[in-house]
Formats: sequence, structure tokens, C-alpha cells
Amino acid sequence: MKPKRIAVIGPESTGKSELCQSLATHFQTGWVPEVARSYLDSLNRSYEKKDLKVIAKEQLRLEDKKAEHAKNYLFCDTTLIVLKVWSDHKYGTTDVWIEEQLIARRYDFYLLNNIDLPWIPDPQREHPALRKYFFNIYEEYLKAKKLPYAIVSGKGKERKKCALDALQSRIKD
Repeated sequence: MKPKRIAVIGPESTGKSELCQSLATHFQTGWVPEVARSYLDSLNRSYEKKDLKVIAKEQLRLEDKKAEHAKNYLFCDTTLIVLKVWSDHKYGTTDVWIEEQLIARRYDFYLLNNIDLPWIPDPQREHPALRKYFFNIYEEYLKAKKLPYAIVSGKGKERKKCALDALQSRIKD
């Protein structure tokens, strides 16, 4: 049986990685880390638009690999939606291959992390003042594509409980 893929998306510094890890531990299953973080850490230059396609391909490859061993659920820290929103903002367009994969790749549910956590500086984070702007873009995208989602709010255990409640009420095994 294939695991249900749960996408965890949202603006920078909203606890996506922490939530994925916590949910994976709760359900004793796997999770997929954000490939962009490790990829950008390994670059000895500023990233360019072409790097986003490389990141996207690796993100999907890793997702498929982790899905082979996941039980019931696979929690995905960011998806190509995040790359699209970022690419559109920074470069004005998104690579055609990424757009095609957004249509082809489906997730069973999306957890959209709210911006109610404090901003934590990080060399890869670029826009602390635009979190509400990006949050709105993510939500508009999910609505426009009629994708099933819930907004996850709260700090620490409260945030995890919000996510668990959303999953229990919306995902049928």
C-alpha cells in the first residue's frame, strides 16, 4: 500500500521541518527533508534560476525513495509549490518542467503553516517582512487548484495538535 503523501508548505521560518519530523515520529514513518537547504549550503556561489530545477528533481527523487519505506504516511517538507512561488517571485517565471510536475504530482493533503511563529534569521532566509505576502500566495494557489489543505497554527505541541486534528478530520485511511 502506498503511503498518503502529506505536503507541509508555507513561508520561511514557519516550522515546516520541525513539524514534518514531529509528525513522522508520531506516526512512526518517514519524512522528506527540504532538498533546497542542503543544496544551497553546498553551493560556492549565489543560486540561479537553473538551480531550482535541479533542486526540484532531487526533491521528487528523494520523495519517491522515501515513499518506498514509509508506513501509512510520508511527510514532505516543502514541495514544488514552494519552488514555483519562489521562482515566480524572484525570477518572474517558473521552469516549464517544474510546472508540468506540479500538475503530475499529487499529494493527499497539504498542511499550510501559518506565520504565527517568530522569525528566526538564517543565511538562506531572504524576506522576513514578506511572510504574510507569501502565505497568501500559497493559500490562493491551494484554493485555485482545489487542493485539500488546512492551516496549521500554534507553537510547539499546540501546532502539532492542530496538524494532527486536521489530518484526522480530513484524511481517510
